[in-house]
Amino acid sequence: MERKVSSSVNKNITGNKKGTSVITNSLPKLPLSTIFAMTFGFFGVNMAFSLQSSQMGRIFQTIGANPTKLGFFFILPPLAGMIVQPLVGKYSDLTWSNKYGRRMPYLMLGAPIAALVMVLLPNAGSFGFGYASIAALTFGAIAILFMDLSSNVCMQPFKMIVGDMVNEDQKDLAWSWQQSFSNLGGVVATVFPFLLTMFGVSNIADQGVVPLSVRLSFYIGAIILLATSVYTVMKVREYDPVAYAEYHHLDPNHHKEVPSLWSLVKRAPRAFWEVSFVQLFDWFAFQYLWTYATGAIAKNVWNTANTASAGYQAAGNWYGILTCIQSIAAVIWGFLILSKTNPLKRKFWFRVGLIMGAIGFVGVFLTHNQYLLILPFCLIGISYLTMQTEAFSIFTSALNGKNEGAYMGLFNCGICLPQIIASVASFAIFPLINNSMPGMILVAGIVMLLGAVAVGVIKEDKPQEGIAKSK
Repeated sequence: MERKVSSSVNKNITGNKKGTSVITNSLPKLPLSTIFAMTFGFFGVNMAFSLQSSQMGRIFQTIGANPTKLGFFFILPPLAGMIVQPLVGKYSDLTWSNKYGRRMPYLMLGAPIAALVMVLLPNAGSFGFGYASIAALTFGAIAILFMDLSSNVCMQPFKMIVGDMVNEDQKDLAWSWQQSFSNLGGVVATVFPFLLTMFGVSNIADQGVVPLSVRLSFYIGAIILLATSVYTVMKVREYDPVAYAEYHHLDPNHHKEVPSLWSLVKRAPRAFWEVSFVQLFDWFAFQYLWTYATGAIAKNVWNTANTASAGYQAAGNWYGILTCIQSIAAVIWGFLILSKTNPLKRKFWFRVGLIMGAIGFVGVFLTHNQYLLILPFCLIGISYLTMQTEAFSIFTSALNGKNEGAYMGLFNCGICLPQIIASVASFAIFPLINNSMPGMILVAGIVMLLGAVAVGVIKEDKPQEGIAKSK
C-alpha cells in the first residue's frame, strides 16, 4: 500500500441543495487486495465475540449462575466497550509509529491479551471453586470483563482504518466485506462445539464444569484471532500524518489537538444522534438473543431447563449451529446484496434489515422444531449484518476525517448502552413474563420492530450531506 501523496491532491467539490460548496475527502481508490487486508482481520476478532455471545449464557448457567440473574453478567461486556473504545479511538488519533502506523499498535496490544483470556474463560468451572460458588462466578465475571476489554481494543482499529482510508465510493463495499468476514468468523466459531462433539469430543462434564467441546472451541478461536491479527498488521500500511491530512483536507497539525471526548460529543454530527437512537432498539433486541437463546431453544425444542442435562447441552450446540447458519446467511447477503447497494438507499436497507430481524425473533419464539429454527435465524443473520453496515456507512459519511478514531469510539457507546439498558431491564421484564426465556426472545422481536419505525428519525440518505469543511 503506497503512502506517498502528491501535494496537488485535487479536492472534490460538490454542490448541496442550497448551491453552496461542500468539500469532501480525496481518498484514492484502493485495490481490492488492500480492502481485503483491512477487513479480513475481523474474521478472527469476531470469533472471540461469537464464542462469547453464543456460549456465554451456557457457560454461566453451567457453572451455576441463577437464570434470573444472567443479566448481571451480560452488563459487563458492553460496559467495557463503552469505556475502552472511545479511549482507544481518542489516543490512536494522537499515535503514530513509523513502522506500525497509529491504529495497528492497539491491535498488537489487544490480540495477545484477548487470546489469553479466551483460554481462561471456559475454565471458570475447572479450578475447583465449586458449583455456583462465589469464587467460580466471580472468576467467570472477571474473565468475561477482561475478554471484552481486550476484544474491544482489537476490534476498534479495524473499524477506524475503514474510516481513515476508504473513499465514499468504496465505503459500502468495505463495510459489507468487514461485516461479512465478521459473520464468517462467527460461522467457524459457533460450529466448533457441534463438530467437536460429532468427532467424539465430550459435550458433557461434571456439574459445574464446562464441557471439553466448548473449551477446545475457545482455544482454537484464540489461535485464529492471533493469526488474523498478525496478517492485518503485516499487510495494512496506514497513511502517514501528512498524507492523511492532505487526503482529508485537514491542517497538517490537526493530530496535535487533544479535544476532550465531551467536547466532541457536543459537536457531533447529526447522524451520530440519529443512528444512535435507532440502535437503542436493535442492540437492545440482540442482547436478549445472546442472553436467552440457548435457554429458549432448550425449553421450546428439548423441553428442559436443567443445565446439567444432555438436552440442555444439545440445545447449546444447536444454538451454535443456528448461529453458524445465521452467519452464513449474513455473508451471502453481504457479498451479493449489500456490497452492491446504492449509497442513497442506506436508510431503506436499514429499515428492511430491522423488519427482517423482528420477523426472525418472533419466529424463534413460535418455533418448536429444531430444523424449522433455521429460517428465522437466517432472517436474524441478514438483519444483524444489515443494521451494522448501514449504521456505520451513514455515520462515517458524516465525518470529515478529523478526530475520526475518537468519534468511532464514541459511536460504539450507541451500541453498548442499549445492551446495558437491556440487561438492567431484564431484572424487571424476566419475572414479569414468568421467567420465560422464549418470552424474552418475543420481547426482542417487538423492540426490533420499534427500531424499524425509529429509522424515520434519520433525515437523509445522502452520504455527503453531513461532511463539512474542516475548520
